[in-house]
Amino acid sequence: MSPRQITVLGECVADAFTEPASASNELALRVLPGGGPANTAVALARLGTPARFLARLSGDVFGRLFRAHLEESGVDLSYAVAAVEPSTLAVAELDAAGQAAFSFHAQNTADWQWAPGELARAELSEAACVHTGSLALVREPGAAVVEEFLAASSPRATISIDPNVRPLLVSPQVYRDRLAHWCGLADVLRLSEDDLDLLLPGTSPEQACDTWHAAGARLVVITRGGEGAVASLDGERVQTPAVATPVVDTVGAGDSFTAGLLHHLGARGLLGGRLTGLRLAEVEAACLFAAQVAALTCSVAGPNPPWQSQLAQLATANGA
Repeated sequence: MSPRQITVLGECVADAFTEPASASNELALRVLPGGGPANTAVALARLGTPARFLARLSGDVFGRLFRAHLEESGVDLSYAVAAVEPSTLAVAELDAAGQAAFSFHAQNTADWQWAPGELARAELSEAACVHTGSLALVREPGAAVVEEFLAASSPRATISIDPNVRPLLVSPQVYRDRLAHWCGLADVLRLSEDDLDLLLPGTSPEQACDTWHAAGARLVVITRGGEGAVASLDGERVQTPAVATPVVDTVGAGDSFTAGLLHHLGARGLLGGRLTGLRLAEVEAACLFAAQVAALTCSVAGPNPPWQSQLAQLATANGA
């Protein structure tokens, strides 16, 4: 079965990684196209799911980099907005474990300036799922426009949300204040253990899942890095392992996991509604596949998700 289209809405960020420079008073930056929603759109397209990206892309040097990267990965940009504002820049510093600490340069940039008319023209008749999250859901003035778009999309498409909390740019309290509303919109909620610690400090993954189910989300998946993932479908739970891999960095791993999860479900015709026919065994299989996608992303530098052919090579190498 060929997967139906997934529409992704959100930001595209220039990820600038610090590198050693030739002089002690210089700092070199290596810039890669990133941003959580953009990474997810790229990963979906590379896995073979038709992916449409709704974004406001600047005409500056970073915006041109974004467009080339997205188009080369096969992402449909037919409804992307050509924005006059500058691109968002994030400077990333990696620790010894490959975890990135970001500082953002995001004031008045293109990603957050959504006007209602810009999203109203987007065609969703072919979309099985609409995915969004990260800063697009919390940065004004566009956040309210994004929420309205999700509400309008829900009668015809499965809604997926990844909060991807960025506490240095937006207070976690802003996410906490909106999360119950998002769960009322979302069928799928995917977040990291770090997000959980910021959103519900001191709460176990199981308790958090129950809280978010009560607010409306049917499928909650919490990724835990090397500890794997906890998935909860209406309170039925399963734990799945991570895939062991040499880690270059973890940038984009969660975004790739989300893409793998949605791709696997979509390829089996399980997206397009409220997930009423979904079974826990199908969730488990999707999480195992998503873990492979995330592992391959961790094995290379930056948010560079794998292509479908690389997954096939991995399966062959593992004897599958």
